[in-house]
Amino acid sequence: MELLERHDSDGIAHLHMNAPERLNALSDEMMAALQAQIDALSEDRETRVVILSGAGKAFCAGHDLKQMQQARQSEDGGRGYFADLFARCTKVMTGLTRLPQPVIAQVHGIATAAGCQMVASCDLAVAAEGTRFGVNGVNIGLFCSTPMVALSRNIPRKKAFEMLTTGRFVPAEEAERMGLVNKVVPQENLEAATRELAETLKGKLSAAVKIGKSTFYDQIEMELDAAYAHAGQVMVENMLWRDTNEGIAAFLEKRPPDWS
Repeated sequence: MELLERHDSDGIAHLHMNAPERLNALSDEMMAALQAQIDALSEDRETRVVILSGAGKAFCAGHDLKQMQQARQSEDGGRGYFADLFARCTKVMTGLTRLPQPVIAQVHGIATAAGCQMVASCDLAVAAEGTRFGVNGVNIGLFCSTPMVALSRNIPRKKAFEMLTTGRFVPAEEAERMGLVNKVVPQENLEAATRELAETLKGKLSAAVKIGKSTFYDQIEMELDAAYAHAGQVMVENMLWRDTNEGIAAFLEKRPPDWS
């Protein structure tokens, strides 16, 4: 049994965390497996969309607390291990955001702490009814500082601070209203709804989606004038592409585009 399964189908790569007995916790091994796939996908020219899901009762319950406790037995009390752990986790999370392909989280059960961070780090998210989201480390005395980075870039500031300081679990419908997920569907429709969204994205000009994703994250951190200047230059380059010219011509001529 592979810890992280990958299934490829017609331009869509599905990464499936497969440690249900540990609620797909981000153990050292799981993060290594995720990083390996992120590295591979970053160079993959065939894959156009990525889906990320979890096996069993939960999407992901965050870091592996047992491994973290074991690390405290080292001579430095775990300081070196924890510094490396959170650096590796950050690389996984930012890697999802920096992949050229759109990444869709297919979420069910619970997504807590670093699991919630992972949902926030994906570009899109579809959740099953009954799913709960939390950054509840504060309940055990560990403030979710690194999950806060992704969460606070997804939802309103006061809502993020409330979740972080109260440890309250947020139901899927509230997560949708806040903007953490795009859509909530019945559990039995989760896989189909996620696949439908992936198929929609796959049908767009891949190069345009990739440059659009990169520009989206670049401009969102800029001041207004700088964001417009950057986005305008990207559009100039985009307009000069052969396939963009073909797409516009096809629209005007009311025919499907013949993209290369």
